Amino acid sequence: MSQVTSGERAGPLPDRKEGARFYQAGYRVRTGDVDQDMRVRLDAVARYLQDVANDNLEATEFGRTEPFWIVRRTIIDVIRPITWPATVTAQRWCGALSTRWTNMRVRLTSEHETNRFNPDDRPAGLIETEAFWINVNDKGVPSRLSDQAFEMLSSMTDEHRLRWKSMNPEKAPAAEDIPFPDREHVLRITDFDPFKHLNNAAYLEAIEDELVEHPDLVDMPHRVVIEYLRPIVPGTRLTLRRVREGDQLTVWLMMPGTGDELVVAASVAVGPLPTNR
Repeated sequence: MSQVTSGERAGPLPDRKEGARFYQAGYRVRTGDVDQDMRVRLDAVARYLQDVANDNLEATEFGRTEPFWIVRRTIIDVIRPITWPATVTAQRWCGALSTRWTNMRVRLTSEHETNRFNPDDRPAGLIETEAFWINVNDKGVPSRLSDQAFEMLSSMTDEHRLRWKSMNPEKAPAAEDIPFPDREHVLRITDFDPFKHLNNAAYLEAIEDELVEHPDLVDMPHRVVIEYLRPIVPGTRLTLRRVREGDQLTVWLMMPGTGDELVVAASVAVGPLPTNR
């Protein structure tokens, strides 16, 4: 995707344009979505984002004209965690676009319930997200939006010249230069979608494994940025390289390249929310 060239999102995610239309759907939080502290995991957030994107597409006529999209980056700002039991309300709109790609904003909110397993009252949950979606044709090549789709999406935002700039370091350090040893993350066939690509949620399952060792990062409002660089197909051996510097954890998901070389398939950064929120 090197031909894509927009600004990095270092500050808070932008709010919805006043009066702009949006799509809304609700999803129940299930026990399979949460960790041992009843908190919705990152991979579950990714599934909510996929579900609301699919439901949004099916609610329009663009499932016929723009049926193929790939995600280049997702930003997840966990401001107040969503926990079980609850119903998640997802609101989705376009925050910026160009002729071939869009920043789709999704706001996840929840009013928490109680039950015998989680009887205490909790603050309402709030997770803000933004994903860089690229419209592609059936061969995976970035393609222009139809005039109808561009007109609808552009009405939601005043930013119509979206460009790409990476937020994460794409190059991983050498294994001998960092204190944490590489570790293998075993993939299962259930991690892959019908197109034989690793599901977006499965990348974040690997990050949840890492965050068990860094509980301070998720005990505060935090931002997760994942950028997808190369597709991962069934049979791939996945290696994680990790660096913790202060309150920032960076993880490179690496796979075999040519010979003994490992290449970066995705990069993930976890740290505190921007201070100007």
